[in-house]
Amino acid sequence: MSYKGKVRWLAVLCITFIFIYPLEARISRIVIIKTEPYLEGKEFGTCGSFIKITGQLYGEVDPLNPLNSIIQDINLAPKNKKGNVEYISDFIIVCPSDINKSNGVLFLSLPNRGNVFPADSALLARGYMYFWCAWQGDVLAGNNRMTMKVPYAGEDGSSLAGKVREEYQVTEVTTTLPLSSGYFTGLTHRNYETVSYENGNCTLTKRVRESDERIPISNDDWAFADCSKLRYPGFPSTTKISLRDGFEPNYIYELIYIAKDPVILGLGFAAIRDFSSFLRTNIKDDAGVPNPVFNEVLQKNQVKATIMQGVSQCGNFVRTFLQLGFNKDENGKQVFDGVNVHIGVRKVSLNVGFGRPGGGGLQHEDHLFPGNEPPFTWDSFTDPISGITGGILDKCKENGVCPKIVQTLSSTEYWQSRASLITTDSYGTKDIPMPENVRLYLFSGTQHTPSDTPDQKTSFPSNNNQYSPYHRALIIALERWVLEGKVPPPSKYPTISAGTLVSPEKESIGWPDIPGVTYLGNPNELPLLDFGTEYDYKNVSGIINNVLPVNKSLLKYKTLVPKVDKDGNEIGGIRSIEIRVPIGTYTGWALRREGYGKDDLAGLSGMFIPFKSTKESRNSVKDPRLSVEERFKTHEKYVEEVKKDAVDVVSEGFIM
Repeated sequence: MSYKGKVRWLAVLCITFIFIYPLEARISRIVIIKTEPYLEGKEFGTCGSFIKITGQLYGEVDPLNPLNSIIQDINLAPKNKKGNVEYISDFIIVCPSDINKSNGVLFLSLPNRGNVFPADSALLARGYMYFWCAWQGDVLAGNNRMTMKVPYAGEDGSSLAGKVREEYQVTEVTTTLPLSSGYFTGLTHRNYETVSYENGNCTLTKRVRESDERIPISNDDWAFADCSKLRYPGFPSTTKISLRDGFEPNYIYELIYIAKDPVILGLGFAAIRDFSSFLRTNIKDDAGVPNPVFNEVLQKNQVKATIMQGVSQCGNFVRTFLQLGFNKDENGKQVFDGVNVHIGVRKVSLNVGFGRPGGGGLQHEDHLFPGNEPPFTWDSFTDPISGITGGILDKCKENGVCPKIVQTLSSTEYWQSRASLITTDSYGTKDIPMPENVRLYLFSGTQHTPSDTPDQKTSFPSNNNQYSPYHRALIIALERWVLEGKVPPPSKYPTISAGTLVSPEKESIGWPDIPGVTYLGNPNELPLLDFGTEYDYKNVSGIINNVLPVNKSLLKYKTLVPKVDKDGNEIGGIRSIEIRVPIGTYTGWALRREGYGKDDLAGLSGMFIPFKSTKESRNSVKDPRLSVEERFKTHEKYVEEVKKDAVDVVSEGFIM
């Protein structure tokens, strides 16, 4: 594939003007689109103001290099005159206007589905050089999303086709959907076009719960069409699907069809590796021009250490990036010194033919998508169910480039993403030791993303128990670990040996009989799925022959969950002030209500179930949890307990 465009080089000011010219080392050139004061020149501590550089990087990789040959379909990509495969990625850099005021930490915040997480002002005040780089080649432009352009796979210029499975869930009756509009991808991801308007060799089904039998929908009642402006059957479309009576919120819809033109999404791993490597190791390019974080006054690269942070889906990306060996650049050097894997415990199906990296793998949503296969553990372990021996860190150990790792979890990851399998054997009978370079922390009683926003799928308020102050403290602990060798606080997560990681049955977990709350003890279980002979389970790579996979083994992995106290709040992990001095029960799970797939887990939502205000009101409904009045007597007593526990949390190193 050939990319053409007029290149315009603009000046970038960090201390003085820094000009970007065509670069070697796999980043062939960088185009600066805009340079501006960050947040209108706002100052952050002693570091002063920051500057924001927005641009695009033009990269290319050698498909014959063993570090790149693992990229799925790279041998089927168009090549340039040098025999390399090209891509383009958006990037943003935020650095101190006076680069000499940086503390030397180059901090990559991975965009989530193209969306940028704002820079943490506390980290900027410490002198971090933030940057973002697009890695997901199926994200569409719009709403300031960062995008990456990657080539299609093809043979001798021809288009490739293959069977694809999509799932659809809606929150209101909808007639037309893009083919790509899964639960997590919405309307913002590239469609895999159908090869034909005809649907005779395709199937569309619906079911209420994930485990329910599929109900076929007649091919006369749906079409590859757009009915947004014309009643069914509307206008024929190769990128949209329409249902005569509309898609309803109560169902999971599943489409299996023949698609064309897979894109080489695995290049996203190379983009992150190569751009990060250039920024951290190169003082100048072959023309003698410094890179954007080069200190021209001191004539040196300002980077002392690199840290990558992946949140949610991007946390899954980080685990896969390490597992596939991308923390070693083409010069044999280590790319990242430290990583934070936040609220992500799976792998991402980026390196798969017709890949769909946005899939969530939850109990109700995208349950049968790849990315949940062993190995689960950081260290090498033999999984008796799959027969696979290995760990996430095998390749970086082999190459001597393992980073220091801080993995942080919410409670939702135990219920929805089988987080217990990171620390236990396959049958949930014993703990697996954590490697020396890994720290693992659970933020007790939290949902995936804390929120006050009502979730229409459930009948309860979402869980707004915040983990951000504790998370920030652990990022700074990671910074000190990589810069100074100062070891972070010991890992803090539930274990079998401590009796804080248990089977989910009500008696085992200790769940109290809270009025109006149904407890089913039904976390997202994990079968070993059969995706076909061309799928590489250990490396989350290859071709999916069985788009509707069946169980590969009669055995299932055992999912364990955190044990709770008499209030229903979790015992293990980092117990925040809200959990130590509670005014209610905070969960990482919630159940779907009638009309929304009743009794399946409700996405990434948790619940906040407040205590009754008085003894009389709790007795009237037989709530076993003490009321606020019984616990604290007065507001002053509550404040006193909060202050006391805050001191304890600070002394433990879990809050600044």
